[in-house]
Amino acid sequence: MNSNSKVKEEIRLKGLSCTDCAAKVEKTVGKIPGVFESHVNFAASKITVEYPKGNATLKREILKTIEKLGYLDEEPAEKNPQETVWWKQQKSVFLFIAALITGVTILLEYLHVGLSEDAFNILYGIAIVIGGYYPARDALSALRNFTLNINTLLIFGALGAVSLSLWEEAAGLVVIFSLGEVLEAYAVEKTRGSIRALVALTPKEATVIRNGKEIKLSTDDIQVGDIIIVKPGEKIPVDGVIIAGDSAVDQSSITGESIPVEKTKGSEVYASTINGRGSIEIEVTRLAKDTTLAKIIHLVEEAQTEKGTAQRFSEKFGKYYTPIMFVLAITMATVPPLLFGQPFNEWLYRGLVILVVSCSCSLVLSVPVSIVAGIGNAARSGVLVKGGVYMEQAGRLSVIAFDKTGTLTNGKPEVTDIVPVSGINEKEVLSIAGSLETRSEHPLAEAILRETKNKQLVLSPVEGFEAITGKGAKGKVNDKTYYIGNPRLFESISVELGQFRSNFERLQGEGKTVICVGDENNVLGLIAVADQPKPEAKEAILGLKKLGIRKIVMLTGDNEGTAKAIASQLGIDEYRAELLPEDKINAVKELQKQYGMVGMVGDGVNDTPALAQADLGIAMGAAGTDVALETADMALMTDRLEQLVYAIRLSRLTVRTIKQNIGFSLAVVAFLVVTALAGWLSLVTGLLLNEGSALVIIANGVRLLK
Repeated sequence: MNSNSKVKEEIRLKGLSCTDCAAKVEKTVGKIPGVFESHVNFAASKITVEYPKGNATLKREILKTIEKLGYLDEEPAEKNPQETVWWKQQKSVFLFIAALITGVTILLEYLHVGLSEDAFNILYGIAIVIGGYYPARDALSALRNFTLNINTLLIFGALGAVSLSLWEEAAGLVVIFSLGEVLEAYAVEKTRGSIRALVALTPKEATVIRNGKEIKLSTDDIQVGDIIIVKPGEKIPVDGVIIAGDSAVDQSSITGESIPVEKTKGSEVYASTINGRGSIEIEVTRLAKDTTLAKIIHLVEEAQTEKGTAQRFSEKFGKYYTPIMFVLAITMATVPPLLFGQPFNEWLYRGLVILVVSCSCSLVLSVPVSIVAGIGNAARSGVLVKGGVYMEQAGRLSVIAFDKTGTLTNGKPEVTDIVPVSGINEKEVLSIAGSLETRSEHPLAEAILRETKNKQLVLSPVEGFEAITGKGAKGKVNDKTYYIGNPRLFESISVELGQFRSNFERLQGEGKTVICVGDENNVLGLIAVADQPKPEAKEAILGLKKLGIRKIVMLTGDNEGTAKAIASQLGIDEYRAELLPEDKINAVKELQKQYGMVGMVGDGVNDTPALAQADLGIAMGAAGTDVALETADMALMTDRLEQLVYAIRLSRLTVRTIKQNIGFSLAVVAFLVVTALAGWLSLVTGLLLNEGSALVIIANGVRLLK
């Protein structure tokens, strides 16, 4: 079928507290006649359904099916789902009632109140029905789809206990299991809250100037080219460019920067950032659905579906775990009595214990919870990780290769040294150079003019300006002819460097571009210009080494002298200079062969081939840059290298947490199954240990949010 005749729709879900639930919804919706494809994003609590365009009847059936399963979220998208407090939700209310009835009944039994055994059993039965409503509904739904899940194990365990007249234990099982489910659901919702917090950042209305009047409009109705007014303290509603006013803008929601950024006419601003002290007028450059924040939210939600090795392992484990436990429980309950004449009730009880100690999706759930928490934390701090697989890879890097310009350095040349001849001072040399450069189009002219502005020098007008190709320029300043350029320019007018030669060679050896300034008879001074390292670069590289990165490499198209100087200043282990884009790819390949996992850090545009070749491509300064957001595996929203150190540290902590969770989960499963086989556990004790360990594992993942 033509893709134009299909529609993909996202439907929000609620109560999706385990991966079994997600699989059930995905499978059930996928079986509806007419549905081409269904995919549940467990972390974002959404299902994407693909079906024929314009088929309203099918859409209604899809919604009805999800509603029957109990997972349809009917709240409007902009409403925060956590406004309904978890303990007020129906599942929690049922749990409270069941727990209250069970607790009171146990107390009455203990006090030997004059009730018959049947009366006590009826009370326990009421608790089982109320507390077991949701697990039973999910178990029946799974059985209708010919699958087994955690709820199926619980219901069979509870029914088995009832068949053995263990009403108290059956009620205890239901209450403990339901409590575990509620707490696990709370933990999952807490991790989802880190993403929903991003959605809540954008204001729903904006003040727009139309036909000379200020009117309030929904952000969805704002068009590209509209002019909006943002007053002090208000959130900026959409991306745009300032056309009037200046202010300081808190961009922490996008870039993670803690200090407000100065913004003036022509500055780009982003939706959800907070205007500071001044009122500003902004020309809209992106629709609400296309803003940088909207892209971030979309990429973060998509990232949660990109599964790493650990998550694939846990899901594969979960796929076989439940059926194996079910078969093992049936074997325990039937083989010893049938083949070896053992007491049926005793071995049925052991089989039931195996069922209930299996009633936990801690391993399957703990890995995605850890990944979602890690990705959510990173996003709040201005780091976009495109998926669990990249979060894992970032934590396993051995080598990080950096582009130089704009990554390790500021990306624009600055005046570093001024060396005058005796009889003339630095300001005079700079003033002559600045006056000449006002007429120049050379890239280094900007650096000299910025320096004259910083030193508040008054520049003189230039007459008879002439650019000399490949050498420099000349012109008259205050009726005297001056020259500015390289040594070849002065050689052409028979003027030698003389006493400046040693300084010229020293500055060149430091990787700087040296400009000569003089008149028709003498060189009057030297001005050295260089692209300076970022202030935080050296500390960031030291931080990466402390995290265990074995080697830091710089890959640059710049000359050998400049590369050597920058590498020396920053403590870089190895550099490779004068590289073309294809040379950078080969350099990354060599590093991969030699060291294993390699990360490449660049601007996301010029370094795209090398970013793609690396095991982890990291784009810097990606705020507002569509190409950088789309091409990299990890995107740092600012160009500050501290974010990279933070991202690697968080990735390593996430990987460590996942390993802890998997190891602990497998150890708990092994311990519980062995003790259940040996007959050392009761139903209630087994489930308490199981649910308690599950909550510990999930809490370990949730702490990554902090």
